[in-house]
Amino acid sequence: MKRRSIEAEAPAAKAEDSLCRALLVLDTVPAMRSFLRDLCTPSELEALSDRWRVVPYILKGMPYREIHDRTAVSITTIGRVARFLSQGNGGYLAALSQAGSEKAARPARKSSRRPGESA
Repeated sequence: MKRRSIEAEAPAAKAEDSLCRALLVLDTVPAMRSFLRDLCTPSELEALSDRWRVVPYILKGMPYREIHDRTAVSITTIGRVARFLSQGNGGYLAALSQAGSEKAARPARKSSRRPGESA
C-alpha cells in the first residue's frame, strides 16, 4: 500500500468517498462485476473474492485449517479476515446483513444471458 504525506490525506479521503459513491450506484451483479474488473487487477479481484469467500466459514467457527482445505485461501488471509470481523470497522457484517435482507426483500432478477452463456 502506498504511503502518503499528511498533505495528501484530504484528496485521498475525497477519492475514497467518490469510490464509495460509485460502488453504491451499481445495483446489478453484472454492472458491479464489470466495474470491479475494470478497477482491479485480476490478482486484486481474486484477493477480494478470497476474503469474502471465507467470511461465512469464520462466522460458523470453522477451524482455519478446514477453511483453507475447503477454499485454498491462505491461513494468513483467513486470520486477517477473522481479525477484521472482530476488530474492524463492521463492513463485513454490514454487507452480510444487507445481502441477506436484499435476498429476502427482492425477487430474483431474470438473467439477461442466453442459456449456456457463462458469466
